[in-house]
Amino acid sequence: MSWTIKQKAYSQNSLAAACLVYGAFCWGVIWYPYRLLNQVGIGGVQASVLSYALALLMGALLFWSRRRQVLKIPASAYWLSVVAGWTNLAYVCAVIDGEVMRVMLLFYLSPLWTLLLAKYWLHEAWRTPQLLAIVLSLLGATLMLTDGHWMWPLPQSAADWLALSAGIGFSMTNVMTRFSTHLSVAAKGMLVWLGVLGLSLLVTMMHPWLPPLFNLGAGLNLVSDPAAIMHALSPAMLGWLVVIACLLVSATLLVQYGVTKMPAIQASVLFMTELIVAAVAAYYLANETLSLMELLGGLCIMVAGVLSVVATAEQQ
Repeated sequence: MSWTIKQKAYSQNSLAAACLVYGAFCWGVIWYPYRLLNQVGIGGVQASVLSYALALLMGALLFWSRRRQVLKIPASAYWLSVVAGWTNLAYVCAVIDGEVMRVMLLFYLSPLWTLLLAKYWLHEAWRTPQLLAIVLSLLGATLMLTDGHWMWPLPQSAADWLALSAGIGFSMTNVMTRFSTHLSVAAKGMLVWLGVLGLSLLVTMMHPWLPPLFNLGAGLNLVSDPAAIMHALSPAMLGWLVVIACLLVSATLLVQYGVTKMPAIQASVLFMTELIVAAVAAYYLANETLSLMELLGGLCIMVAGVLSVVATAEQQ
């Protein structure tokens, strides 16, 4: 009897791990089809409109039988949709414009922002591991942003700003999710996809009046006429849009399953395989590499991420 229970738990744990690694793989390679779309003139914002509209359609078909539960979403939860929408939109525009690994590592500063937000929003105490994680995160960010030169550690491009803001948005999403335990996986997924779609449409309509602060790099500097976009969508590009939508939907649902079935520490460490996947993909698909200083900064950020997760798990 006990052997059967252990075998079942092992199988469940293995499935959860596989789901998390799959999600990490998806997010480690999803930048590539977005770049292919960008090459034919469809920028990050327009590509987000198309891909997340497809994801929303797929989600609606999947969750049609549970539509009443999904639609019972409190108005406060839509703030989660807006923040998650910006997180995903900024991330897409960043990986189109910037070096993939640099964007990924700046995004992975999110544990730093999560610790700060949890301190002031949730009144969580800081202990030695959290303080060490903050110091390592700041050191890693300094090495990444200065690359060994004597300068203020400020973002050097639109892609840097977008990556940092996406990381902050991801942290806000994590903290807000702690207040949204009543939401189902289906509701959370639909909220995220709806948020990205709505925000992308809003930015597309308002971009002539947006101040330079909201420069989205290649995200907005390409075609915006619907007829021109449809003309640029060859069968191959339509196929890539479907691939993106499938990756978005499957990664969202499988990662949600994985994090509910596996301890937080293991889940977070497994999800960091995204960085390995992205590094290999960036090298072979885009011929991108990091400098020594950027690598050291990235290592500090990764260690800080693991420390923050371990410290948070010990408090719970």
